[in-house]
Amino acid sequence: MSSLHVVISGYFGFHNTGDEAILLSMIKSLRRVDPDIRITVLSNDPVHTSETYEVEAADRWNLKQIYLLLSQADGLISGGGSLLQDATGIKSIIYYTGVIRIARLWKKPVFVYAQGMGPIDSFLGKKLVKGALNKGVQITVRDEESKELLKKFGVRNPIELVPDPVMTLETNTLMSFWLEEKKLSNIITVSVRDWPTTMNYKEKIALALDAFAESGYDIVFVPMHGDHDEETSYEILEHMVEKAHIAPQYVPIEEKIAIIKKSELLVGMRLHSLIFATIGHVPFVALSYDPKIDSFARICDQPVAGHVSDDDWTAQDLIDTMERALTQTYAPSETMIRLQKEADDTAAMAINYLSR
Repeated sequence: MSSLHVVISGYFGFHNTGDEAILLSMIKSLRRVDPDIRITVLSNDPVHTSETYEVEAADRWNLKQIYLLLSQADGLISGGGSLLQDATGIKSIIYYTGVIRIARLWKKPVFVYAQGMGPIDSFLGKKLVKGALNKGVQITVRDEESKELLKKFGVRNPIELVPDPVMTLETNTLMSFWLEEKKLSNIITVSVRDWPTTMNYKEKIALALDAFAESGYDIVFVPMHGDHDEETSYEILEHMVEKAHIAPQYVPIEEKIAIIKKSELLVGMRLHSLIFATIGHVPFVALSYDPKIDSFARICDQPVAGHVSDDDWTAQDLIDTMERALTQTYAPSETMIRLQKEADDTAAMAINYLSR
């Protein structure tokens, strides 16, 4: 019998650490369940994806190639991450539901893998998502809000709640050469991103970090999305009086996890920086720009110091929240331990569904 051939569609090949960590975790989980599985990833950088993950890869913008690929594959995995949302414009929804439609055209099964849904505010977005997810699709989502959102749009397919795939990554043997060289101690890691808002959240973060740098902590920024996050890290650094470090943006995913794991606390905006802290058993203080951040912090029983678009928090509030987080002994909640165990089950569900 020939091995199962799946095509994976997601935000891959854009060098965004969160999405690349999702891809790495999915591939590892799928191969643990079925070592012979054949995987083709739709990527913005097929050469990099193919070499990094030892998979086949195709240009995500070449519709003719995708059409042919799906005609020959056994099924499509759509996910994970926040693919179906129109906060960054409708194009994202048009693209990902389009790939699902091509698979459905060939009557291929589609497995939606641990996605975070929304926000979806446009009429067209709601219509496309409902249309794409109502037939020939098995849906798994990573939080209760996503499940409720789909139900609200009239998606009648069963929707299962599963952990983010990155929860499966093993962190015990990871190390960072960059960190070893720097010889830093008493580290607070920081993951920031740019966000369109009139609020001066960058200045607030800078003030809070200065307070901790002054009292002897080494501040290390960990850019999760290439140039974008590196630039935002430098902007905050410019507002600071004290010294801070910025980790290299293009080190491998495992090294970024290792840097966060070595810290006493993470202050994070990016969802996957919070997940990296969780799997490394490091407490975190979240700064939210999206409901998915609040949702994950709630699951982990960790604090959200404020929302970057709101003006109801100060630098002092952030300092107080960080101090509380540093003085409490961090123990992963029972929920977290259960989620880590369950994250591999999603791969088994996907293989089971696509093999039929």
